[in-house]
Amino acid sequence: MRRVGSRPDSRGEGLSVTDVLVVDDQVLIRAGLAALVAAADGLRVVGEAGNGEEAVSVAAAARPDVVLMDVRMPVLDGVAATRRIRAAARGQSPRVLVLTTFDLDEYVYSALRAGASGFLLKDTPPERLISGIRVVAAGDVLVGPTVVRRLVEAYATRAEIGSELPDLSALTAREVDVLRLVGRGLTNDDIAARLVVSTATVKTHLNRTMTKLDLCSRAQAVVVAYEAGLVTPARYATAPSAGDV
Repeated sequence: MRRVGSRPDSRGEGLSVTDVLVVDDQVLIRAGLAALVAAADGLRVVGEAGNGEEAVSVAAAARPDVVLMDVRMPVLDGVAATRRIRAAARGQSPRVLVLTTFDLDEYVYSALRAGASGFLLKDTPPERLISGIRVVAAGDVLVGPTVVRRLVEAYATRAEIGSELPDLSALTAREVDVLRLVGRGLTNDDIAARLVVSTATVKTHLNRTMTKLDLCSRAQAVVVAYEAGLVTPARYATAPSAGDV
């Protein structure tokens, strides 16, 4: 684990820099990811960790904007680490971008539910990884439509086998409408056009919905929309994205 000290902005005063924590239990993979991130404009590596326990500790010290989180690790896995990092964050919690070997993995769904902003496969091209970091840093969700559909088909029918449905009784009718459209992958602007309201109004409804349901990311809102039966896999057409929540 690399401890983090002071972080002077060496890229120039006034330049926006995204701080990244790299978490992976394989040393060579972690070193490669860190080198790739460090070489990208506007990104800075502020820490590394080899397991979830270390990730929680380094995140608390470094306060990164984005955590590149491996899923399967010793001591503490990436799902539990994601949950603890977001729960312990002071102020705005970091965005978590999960890295996984398989595109359909029970850990992926669990990570989204724990507050991750999306995930990428470990064989993702370097430019896609860098783009993904920037996407989640901006507050957007990074989950492709094909993968979401497969995840939903695998997990969102749990109600049929007796699992408890999310309680939406605290939501207004308009908040339910917004949650349904978020689940279908619409952006805030798209939702505003669909409901004939302003984008600011959509943001207000979505923020209130997330507060009432104790959600901390747009990805979680998508998952809840499916779990509650507001959206079904057959109707899913586009990827959840561009959420300025």
